[in-house]
Formats: sequence, C-alpha cells, structure tokens
Amino acid sequence: MQYKSGREAFWDGVRTLMPATPGVIPFGLVTGITAVEQGMSPGTTLGMTLLFYAGSAQMAALQLLRNDAFALVILLTVLVINLRFVMYSASLAPHLHHLPRRWKWPLSYMLSDQAYVLSILKLSSGELKQFGHYFFAGTAVSMWLSWQLSVMAGVFLGAGIPGSWSLDFAIPLVFLALLVPAIRSSASLGAACVGGLVAVLAIDMPYNLGLVMASLCGILTGLGIEHYRGAAADKAKDATAGEETP
Repeated sequence: MQYKSGREAFWDGVRTLMPATPGVIPFGLVTGITAVEQGMSPGTTLGMTLLFYAGSAQMAALQLLRNDAFALVILLTVLVINLRFVMYSASLAPHLHHLPRRWKWPLSYMLSDQAYVLSILKLSSGELKQFGHYFFAGTAVSMWLSWQLSVMAGVFLGAGIPGSWSLDFAIPLVFLALLVPAIRSSASLGAACVGGLVAVLAIDMPYNLGLVMASLCGILTGLGIEHYRGAAADKAKDATAGEETP
C-alpha cells in the first residue's frame, strides 16, 4: 500500500492493530484485578501500569509479589522477560535511527510485542518508505491505549467480573498468538521448545525461579543453534572455496 501522507500511514497502523486488541483486553483486566486483590490502591496500580508499560513483566512481578518473592528475584525476572525489547530495538534501529528524539523517545516507551510484530515486516520490505515511523506510531499508540484502558477497567470493575469468565486463560493464549508467528527458524523453534519444556519441569521451583530458568535456557538454546548454523555455513563456504581454487 502506498501512503500519501503520514496521517494516512498512522491510521492504517491503528486499523492494523485493532484485531489484536481482543487478546489484550482480558490480559489487562486480569492484571488490574490481580493488583487490586493484592492490596494495591487504584492510583498505585495505574501508576505502575503507566511507568511499567510491559504487560508480561508486570504480571510476573505481581505474581512474585503475591508469593513474597525476594526483591532481587523480582528484578531479575522482570529483566529477563524484558530482554526481548533489546532485540526488538536492535531490529528497528536501522529503520528508525534517523528520527529526532521527539520521535524516538515516545516510540521507545510504547514499544510492544504487537506493535513490533505488525511493523517490522512492513518496515523491512520497504513498502512504508518515508512514512514507516507513522505506521509504527499508529500500532504503538493503539496498543498503549488498549493496555492502559484494559488495566483501568480491571481496577475499577474487578469485583464485578464473574470468576466463571476464566480470564486467566486468556493470558497463555495471548502469548501463543505472539509466539507462533515469530517461529521462523530452527533457532527460534529450539528456543521456544526448550524454554517451554523447562518452564513445565521447573514449575514447582520456589519464588517462580522456574520462569527465569526457562527464559535463560531458551535464550541460550537459540544462541547455540545460531552459532552452530553460522559455523556450519562458514565451514561449507570454506570447503566450496577450496574446491574452486585451482
């Protein structure tokens, strides 16, 4: 699609993000409900959500707080969960590095899994041209608003939401919906399989350390597979070059 203006690209980003919101709303509701059930005031919960804008890490932190985990464990868990944003940023940098700070800082803050996944393919293909940051902004702002409003609804309506709705079940569905399209190589497949297996086997570890262990094992597996593939490719290249040498 060829855009004629930044406004057009922005609103197309908003429309592209809209189908992802039904999976985010239950997640936000559960986060708001969980925070209030743990004794947090509405103001503290909403302040945490604005400052913490990272749904999976926020939920993990709330669960660890519920289990009286050590502060260091909570910090390490949040750090490991959010490491993916470093990779997202590195992937987006070639397309957005030229932007002034008034663009880069807000977009960095509003970076999310959904906004990244929906934007990076279009940015990489070059179809967005000079309007790429407007499209990304449309997806990012839409996801940010959806999350904030969902958590707010969970905070103020939590007590009135029937337990029979089983909103907790929506959380793994959200991550599965993000995980499956992201598996595009043997490295990502290996990381997902190993991380999932370790998470299941280590589910009974104290202070939710199984989550940290699963994340680290998944990352190390992915890096190991990438290293092996790179070494194998270099070896094959050297062998081909040797055969071509007279």
